[in-house]
Amino acid sequence: MTKKYSLYLAIFSCLLFLQCKPVKETVQLPEIIDKPIVFDETRKQLSLEYLRDRYGMEKETPTIIPRIIVLHWTVIPTLEEAFEAFNPPTLPNWRPDIKDVSGLNVSSQFMVDRDGSIYRLLPETTMARHVIGLNHCAIGIENVGGTEAMPLTEAQLKSNIELVNYLADKYAIDYLIGHYEYTYFENHPLWLEKDKGYRTQKTDPGEDFMGKVRRATKNLNFAPIPKKPMTP
Repeated sequence: MTKKYSLYLAIFSCLLFLQCKPVKETVQLPEIIDKPIVFDETRKQLSLEYLRDRYGMEKETPTIIPRIIVLHWTVIPTLEEAFEAFNPPTLPNWRPDIKDVSGLNVSSQFMVDRDGSIYRLLPETTMARHVIGLNHCAIGIENVGGTEAMPLTEAQLKSNIELVNYLADKYAIDYLIGHYEYTYFENHPLWLEKDKGYRTQKTDPGEDFMGKVRRATKNLNFAPIPKKPMTP
């Protein structure tokens, strides 16, 4: 075999390999409507205080590195009412259970209406107050409804699956959890809440809804969540 023939064979083999390499599947971007809540200097400072006081994180901007996606339900029956609840920078008087911890209002990066419409309330890497202990690394997806009279819809399920795929493709997401599972992360390296007494009981977004989203996104190979702590 001549050197020239060997060179041609090597080039041909290389080209053939490149053509046969598996191409990464392109994730279809969901339709996202930007509907920003107020993020003024007050909300910025309260967010920075929250990161400092709750997590010991001194930052110049309230940004996060997303590692977790947390699914929620609002219980509030309409998009408009849920948006108005999240919009003010400071916590309203009807949340005395968490007001003493911080004056920062609750919020989330995304909200999904009952017809499946996806709204982005905050930039994806801006901290929102939606899950104790993990806000520094968690993107929240709120779903309008969640009561017995207004269970989450098939359209919302489809949109949550699309959003999870989109976010997992964009960021190095390790975990997908329902809000009711957040306390499983106590003693985990990502858990930073300093106050051992600051906990709230959650049931959202329901085990059935959560199970359906997990089964539809199992190809993303999220890490298994920590086991539920034993009840003393």
